[in-house]
Amino acid sequence: MYVGTQVGARNDTDFEVWAQLGVKNICADPKKGSALTWTVDDLKKHREKVESYGITLDMVQLPLSSTPLEQCQSPNIMLGKSPERDREIEVICNLIRNLNRAGIPAAKYNLNIIGIPRTADRIGRGGSRNSSFEWSKAEQKAKPGIAGVLSEDENWERIDYFLERVVPVAEEFKIRLACHPHDPYTPPGYRGVTRVLGTVDGMKKFVQMHESPYHGLNFCQGTVSEMLDNPGEEIYDVIRWFGKRNKIFNVHFRNIRGGKLDFYETFPDEGDVDMLKAVRVYRDVGYKYMLMPDHVPHISGPDAQGVAFSYCYGYIQALIQAVNHDWKSKP
Repeated sequence: MYVGTQVGARNDTDFEVWAQLGVKNICADPKKGSALTWTVDDLKKHREKVESYGITLDMVQLPLSSTPLEQCQSPNIMLGKSPERDREIEVICNLIRNLNRAGIPAAKYNLNIIGIPRTADRIGRGGSRNSSFEWSKAEQKAKPGIAGVLSEDENWERIDYFLERVVPVAEEFKIRLACHPHDPYTPPGYRGVTRVLGTVDGMKKFVQMHESPYHGLNFCQGTVSEMLDNPGEEIYDVIRWFGKRNKIFNVHFRNIRGGKLDFYETFPDEGDVDMLKAVRVYRDVGYKYMLMPDHVPHISGPDAQGVAFSYCYGYIQALIQAVNHDWKSKP
């Protein structure tokens, strides 16, 4: 396993900085056009540009994002609206084929409907602002969005419809598809939706549908922690379950304080999860892809994002070195 990033490059200097910091693997999209229109040539040129900085392009984002459906490029897949969803699925299948032809081995995606609900930020270390969700402060009776009221069974039917058509293409063209769980867990019916990928049981069901070595997770450790009553005790067994089955294709390596329905995001060294212990579990299950920071706290300074993420890159790099040293030192 190795440190990675999905931060969008603001300019070419960012590629230079990542290479200088030892971040040699990324998830990044071409600047030209949208995922709906990327050609093989667009993707090849993008990969070659990334590689010119000594960086490997591990994956890109499919046109299924974490935003609410109102802002999604392919909304009809989770709206269940045919024939529009069939056209959108075919665009995604063609993109998977093009990734193979362009030499890009994986893609991440979301099957989201209501986005990423949050309440007001909490103040963290040194006055940083930390993203938070407190159910007691949420608009619990918020109206449904464009998807309307969607039952658990309907949600699963739409996910199954998508996987049935996409997973065989991913398997044929050997492209790993990494799905992000629903962030955060919300009670059934919130904004009209029961979020089936907002629980560990739901994630387990998901990866066993249309079973394939190319169908797995963009395992957001922070999001999974948000599903748990006691993440500092429970998260390691969850990593083991998915890791032993080779269902983790990427890791959003972030930490939180709190748990289900009452948490805030932190820097990796100050949350409730022992991140060194977590990295040891990833190592023990044979995880072999990126560990990337995600959702860093908002800090002060002229390049707040760059500094915050750089801190996390170094932290992750140190943890990887530490667990590799443990492994090599075993008698």
